[in-house]
Amino acid sequence: MFEFAWPWMFLLIPLPWLIRYFLPATSQPLSAIRIPALNGLDNAQQSMRAKPLMWLLLALCWLAVIGTVARPQWLGEPLPVRSEGREIMLAVDLSGSMEIADMQLNGKSVDRLTMVKSVLGDFISRREGDRLGLILFADTAFLQTPMTYDRDTVQQMLNESVLGLVGERTAIGDAIALAVKRFRGKEETNRVLVLLTDGQNTAGNLTPDQALELADAYDVRIYPIAVGAEEVVVDSFFGQRRVNPSRDLDVPLMQRIAETTDGRYFRARSTQELEDIYQLLDELEPIAGSPQQLRPRQALYFWPLSAALLLMVMIALFHYRPWRQRNG
Repeated sequence: MFEFAWPWMFLLIPLPWLIRYFLPATSQPLSAIRIPALNGLDNAQQSMRAKPLMWLLLALCWLAVIGTVARPQWLGEPLPVRSEGREIMLAVDLSGSMEIADMQLNGKSVDRLTMVKSVLGDFISRREGDRLGLILFADTAFLQTPMTYDRDTVQQMLNESVLGLVGERTAIGDAIALAVKRFRGKEETNRVLVLLTDGQNTAGNLTPDQALELADAYDVRIYPIAVGAEEVVVDSFFGQRRVNPSRDLDVPLMQRIAETTDGRYFRARSTQELEDIYQLLDELEPIAGSPQQLRPRQALYFWPLSAALLLMVMIALFHYRPWRQRNG
């Protein structure tokens, strides 16, 4: 669609005629300097009265100038634009306890990390329009994927993570602090950290309480998810017995993290519970609304500007060609 960005500039069209008829003419020349090349201008008024074509060229030139300053442009078809304002960091525990095979996936016993990868992948695929990042932590925490709209890359980096990559212990405080660092300086975002772990803080440079102070200062909302079954049956020398594979889980810490940051603590004892948690997270942190639309604009001012320059050349040639002097 064609339009003018400043259509009100066309109100200036009658300006030359208003100046011509309402401003008093001066009887004194503005300058005593005479330029030989412009001697023909002395009879310009008489020439214009005798040649209506000159008036027409001047009028067209003025219209072209007005058309240039009115900023003509072509609007393309509307294109979707990602809406800003939502960033979610995913922090996944890679400590040694994540290899405990106390979860069920498609009827098979799998370790905790395998289950997290499977269910978290569905959560990632649903977050269209949000920026996602991935932190992996064990003895320390490191940023595997910075904030990005590329959900496929986040999913791939998660799938390629392996146990023991950064140690065997659990640095929950470092994971929270690293997430806060990545959120720092972003004023117009919903800063959300989804923290998946199955144990307690046993390593790291910062304690969870120190990291929580940072999270609270920068308004980072944390949703801790404790992964692991509470009871499994194992075979022993004395027969089968029931054990709690999540006995090392620091539930009070998880609850304190959620309360301090206005988040919510979740307990995932099975694959189904983790799926339900992610669906609830979709409700607590709704997916970004419908993308805004942007119409690309292509400036077309150079067309009327070129026409104005061409008309000026024609007017100059019309005034100063030798045949004008012979016939003037």
